[in-house]
Amino acid sequence: MKETEIIKLVKERLGIDELNEMQQSALNAWKAGGGDLVLYSPTGTGKTLAFALCLLQALKPPMQRLQAVVMAPSRELVMQTSEILRVLAVDYKVTPCYGGHAVADEKASLAVTPDVVVATPGRLLDHHKRGHIDLSGTRLLVLDEMDKALELGFEDEMRRLIKVMPRINRRIMASATVLDEVPDYVRLHNPFTLNVLEQDDLPSERIKVWQVVSDDKDKLETLRQLLLSLDGGKTIVFANFRESVERIHQALHKQRFSVGIYHGALDQQQRETAVAMLNNGSINILVSTDLASRGLDIDTVAHIVHYHLPINGQTYVHRNGRTARVDASGNAYVITAPDEPLPEWIAVDEPFTLEPSGKPAKATMSTLYFQAGKKEKLSRGDIMGFIANNGGVEPSAIGRIDVRDHYSLAAVPRNQAQQVLALLQQAKIKGKKVRISLLK
Repeated sequence: MKETEIIKLVKERLGIDELNEMQQSALNAWKAGGGDLVLYSPTGTGKTLAFALCLLQALKPPMQRLQAVVMAPSRELVMQTSEILRVLAVDYKVTPCYGGHAVADEKASLAVTPDVVVATPGRLLDHHKRGHIDLSGTRLLVLDEMDKALELGFEDEMRRLIKVMPRINRRIMASATVLDEVPDYVRLHNPFTLNVLEQDDLPSERIKVWQVVSDDKDKLETLRQLLLSLDGGKTIVFANFRESVERIHQALHKQRFSVGIYHGALDQQQRETAVAMLNNGSINILVSTDLASRGLDIDTVAHIVHYHLPINGQTYVHRNGRTARVDASGNAYVITAPDEPLPEWIAVDEPFTLEPSGKPAKATMSTLYFQAGKKEKLSRGDIMGFIANNGGVEPSAIGRIDVRDHYSLAAVPRNQAQQVLALLQQAKIKGKKVRISLLK
């Protein structure tokens, strides 16, 4: 694809008027050299879009052959990257493959050879072993968050996959952390390294860090007062253990906060739904393990709360990277128990004074769940028209719509949700009755 065409699509489909300096530098470096690109850039600076632009620029016209493979260490990163590529890669088939996704659906999608596959290493290797995909003709390879992939033990899978892709002629390696040594099996050729980790105006410069001192070792009451002291903007509360996340979520839910939960023991649909509800305004708070510190596409998070101190400086940086994305500012709150020292890698700007209001801020939207999705031939436009024509709500009041393989989510004003649901349950969408419910 030509650069002018790509930039036009970015503006029209993503609403981004111009690339940031890092993205333009990455694209220029990719076009100028015939070698590989190593991109080190902080979380929240638009790294995914940067390597997606380079990939698109290198794609040849669709040829019913696999041209590119993107490997990422988590299903969340796979979903985020594949969504961006699907939006921008007009006329190209992009197929995501990841654990927790139905193998049968992926096999069916791979039956018509995609131009680009975005996958976790383990799932891609599984499809290769089953003969669902021929990787031998792949020319372009992207390794996203390589440091995390190695940390999670994907080295063996990546080594075996790259071995069966002998025709790779260009590679992109993207990470928010500099690797001490790039593994030999990646086979970098004439690499250009773009490192913007040390540049000014990084997300960390736009985040104000507050210390919140708890009177008790159990920080739940302090967390409650802190949340009541904030402005109701999107908030992610990080804790170190699943059990703690469950306990915090349960306590906040009982106290009438609009709160969701996110951790690795939940199934994929539960996790996707929690993120969608935070994005569409149906909840204000997400309580999570560090699983949510990377790879999630969450708009305009105002506050990060460290309920437990992060286990290391890298985790701290990635947690904070959920806020102050692109050019926004944000806040991070570090709750400390009595006599709990701050590690040297946490620099506090000032202490935070708790001034709790009377009641938790209520979410402005509610989420309708449709038991049908892409595989049932539903689109965002279908759902938008269905709600507008049958739900008694103005089109401008309908919020974000997310369409997955076998289900869809649509946000409607909270104060109209029950009435809208009742009206929609009596109607048909595309001539069919679809089960619709309201998510709590």
